[in-house]
Amino acid sequence: METTSNKTVTLINDLIIINHDRIEGYERAAKETEDPQLKSLFTHMADESRQFKNELVREVVNQGGSPAEGTTTSGKVYRAWMDIKAALTGKDRKAIISSCEFGEDAALETYDDVLKSDELMGECRNIITRQRTNLQKSHDQIKMLRDSSK
Repeated sequence: METTSNKTVTLINDLIIINHDRIEGYERAAKETEDPQLKSLFTHMADESRQFKNELVREVVNQGGSPAEGTTTSGKVYRAWMDIKAALTGKDRKAIISSCEFGEDAALETYDDVLKSDELMGECRNIITRQRTNLQKSHDQIKMLRDSSK
């Protein structure tokens, strides 16, 4: 039977993995665009996820666990899909932004799933809630860019 601490570590590791996906996705998006505004935005969002990941790694270690490595299978599929889409669309701004919005939706969903758990307590829950709030702002920014690219 999994202990509360082990369940907490598993939940936090899910968030570490989605942040790995987000870092790789935004690094890929920054490479795919020649738009300086998007390059800067995507670099900022990759950096944001590095910060989130580092905070989450500290929480896993505080719980006595080992931080997750790598990315999700769905993240790998997402990055492959971005590669194909970029090739087909000639690095179209709206297509790249739409792909990023898809990734933001997946990140928010993962955070929401983790926050539904009763396992998260105190400062750990506060960190994850704050990160989720910041992710929502990033998602809204991407959505606004997508909507303005019509």
